[in-house]
Amino acid sequence: MASPLTTGSPRPDTAGGRSAEDAPRSHARASRLPVRRGGGLRHHDSAGPLSYALLAAFVLASVFPLYWTFVVASHGDNSVLGGATPSLVPGGHLAENIQRVFDTVDFWKALGNSVTVAACTAVSNVLLSSLAGFAFAKLRFPGRDALLVVVVTTVMVPTQLGIIPLYLLVTDMGLYGRLSALIAPALVSAVGVFWMRQAMEENIPDELIEAARVDGAGRLRTFWYVAWPGVRSTAAVLGMFTFMFAWNDYVWPLIALPPENGTVQIALNQLAAGYYTDYTLMLAGVVVSVLPVLALFALLARRIVSGVMAGAVKG
Repeated sequence: MASPLTTGSPRPDTAGGRSAEDAPRSHARASRLPVRRGGGLRHHDSAGPLSYALLAAFVLASVFPLYWTFVVASHGDNSVLGGATPSLVPGGHLAENIQRVFDTVDFWKALGNSVTVAACTAVSNVLLSSLAGFAFAKLRFPGRDALLVVVVTTVMVPTQLGIIPLYLLVTDMGLYGRLSALIAPALVSAVGVFWMRQAMEENIPDELIEAARVDGAGRLRTFWYVAWPGVRSTAAVLGMFTFMFAWNDYVWPLIALPPENGTVQIALNQLAAGYYTDYTLMLAGVVVSVLPVLALFALLARRIVSGVMAGAVKG
């Protein structure tokens, strides 16, 4: 019997069935491909001047309104909005205008009310939405899918349609005029439940849940030690958005609270009320009202960015 060495038949390569003659050619082709220093192929991933110009334009368009608010608030007597050309340089009256804000309305109380409402709703939404998302994603119970459809369907109901029934309910419960009238209806949201359900479904493998059950962990223990660490970044994004929504809400606090016990948005509306609008006074109040949101964003910036980019790259 002839051996492979005498017949001249190609000897199979141990790597993947390729012949020994094909190995040099494939190695030569691979050597011509551009390789990234950190590993992987490089496919024209460098940004050009046009990309940087567009990014700079978007950043400028996003930051300029906030900067213009600060500029107007730092000038006095509406000099920025007078007949002369508006100045783009901040003035020296910011502290004076902020003091006028606190002298005109009870802004400290409004800030405290907004912080209380926004913090309570953000924390409750993160906790309750995460628990509900874990139940919808990892637990099996009768009617789970139908109940999820009902929860998601409530998102399509306009908020304005529920104001009158909500007002009647709050009044009957004796919550009118209290901060609990703002906190109780916003303890959990359908958007948060669906968002956290998707995060649990994509980031937490079922094998981890089954392993925790085999080890004897209960449902709450499994949620806290297995599921929660994998969705903390997504929960930070949900908390930030919930805080901002509660902080910027104007219509429902205007209905459910008296003006003397209002939130920041009601206080800003009082600064803008009257026959003559003092823009420096009003925008000085806006500068003060933006500071807590900026501080929260700076505190959660890393988790927010990682949570937003969590589903951008797979593999």
